[in-house]
Amino acid sequence: MAVMNMLGINIQCLSYADMFPIFDEWLLDKTSRSHQVAVINVHICVSALFDKKLRGLYNSVDLSGSDGMPFVRWARAFHNKETDRFYAPDLMHEISGKAKEKDYTFFLYGGYPGATDQIESYLHGKYEGINVVGKYTPPFRPLTEAEDENFCDMVNALKPDFIWVGLGSPKQDVWIQEHLNKITGSIFMPSGATFDFFSGRIKQAPHWIRSSGFEWLFRLTQDFRRLWVRYTIYNLIFVFVFILQLLHIMRFEEDANSRLKSKRIS
Repeated sequence: MAVMNMLGINIQCLSYADMFPIFDEWLLDKTSRSHQVAVINVHICVSALFDKKLRGLYNSVDLSGSDGMPFVRWARAFHNKETDRFYAPDLMHEISGKAKEKDYTFFLYGGYPGATDQIESYLHGKYEGINVVGKYTPPFRPLTEAEDENFCDMVNALKPDFIWVGLGSPKQDVWIQEHLNKITGSIFMPSGATFDFFSGRIKQAPHWIRSSGFEWLFRLTQDFRRLWVRYTIYNLIFVFVFILQLLHIMRFEEDANSRLKSKRIS
């Protein structure tokens, strides 16, 4: 499987068609440790640039895909022309579309109060066979050890195939890694703004804007105060460092675990 490196993070260049056989193999053993999917974009690359532990986290996930049309276009041009965009809302749509055929079960974790109920209603309205076996909206604080243990016991009893985690990046990715060995047999999917989009809290950009690569500009107009640093400063940092990487002025060591993981998945 083709892999590209963006600011030190290794990203698999795969299509949705490549994705489902991997998921189905993971779900064969519901007693094994859970698996982590990551969706890599400019915000994540720049955040990891300043945090080596975060970079190590993303290089240790079981599967990572390109979130963002510039990444996808680069992957299609130089690595795999069939590469799809691993954009969290699209992933939920793709997997939901296979839910009846493959008998997938979902668990929804995160969002604001009531969001998981609205997402469940939204999915039921669009896809036949959706089975949400559980939902949990955590408080705006870390769970106590006892609360977390009770939560994990509940999820393990429900045995969901996919756990959709909507806590925002990189918080959700850190949370997922901390729970990989506490919850068995599931696939953790980072959901980011998906919870806001599908619950109706935030308007999603039209498809033509998402396809153009300028969704960041649309979202900036929707929530400038919260997102301006991410979509201006971080974008500029990414472009500058990526040019240095292309010129071999700045080099990133390839994580050994990621190399082994890529061979294992391919």
